[in-house]
Amino acid sequence: MSLIADNLAAVQTRIRRACERCGRDPQTVRLVAVSKLHPTEMIAEATTAGQQLFGENYVQELVDKAGRITTPVQWHLIGHLQSNKVKYLPGIVSMIHTVDRYSLAQEIDRQWRDKAGVPCDILVQVNVSGEATKSGTTADEALELVRSISGLPFVRIRGLMTMPPFFDDPEAARPHFRELRLLAERIKDAAIEGVTMDELSMGMSGDFEVAIEEGATLVRVGTALFGER
Repeated sequence: MSLIADNLAAVQTRIRRACERCGRDPQTVRLVAVSKLHPTEMIAEATTAGQQLFGENYVQELVDKAGRITTPVQWHLIGHLQSNKVKYLPGIVSMIHTVDRYSLAQEIDRQWRDKAGVPCDILVQVNVSGEATKSGTTADEALELVRSISGLPFVRIRGLMTMPPFFDDPEAARPHFRELRLLAERIKDAAIEGVTMDELSMGMSGDFEVAIEEGATLVRVGTALFGER
């Protein structure tokens, strides 16, 4: 086995054990392998080991890599997205995690209408920590943003995403993950037509087990799989 295959097996074991601790089915958690700034060869190794879902932060890098990977994989855009870059993504990404404003959702709607003909699955990014350096709508504004976006026919809201502050102790991130889950429950209770809260994208290499215990369905793991950039 390659180092990446070993790392992948170790991460999958950690996911399974986290699910066991909180009584969840491991099938309810998907691993997003964060491959940003890593060479295509490493992605190919991961696909050989069975990984099929990858997350990229930068549009141009994602488009370039998608053109070089011949194995059928899924791509998620997990980094900050500028409206003028949306046009490159239809037909390549299956989900965008970082929609934090109505104008961006409008552009996604326009591009998917014109180029894909089917809705784009998105997550609304919420800045639960209030950090000025983090993107995302506020928890207070999230419900109204979801209501607004829900009227766009070529955008389908599947859930929420967040990035808590970095902590040496992953337990310190737990309140942020819990807040996102509770916010998703409130939005679900609002019963907005066309909106589901099936997905919670939260947790990275250092804290994804805590995120799973708080309800994460998508964990974004890079360093634990591919090593330091």
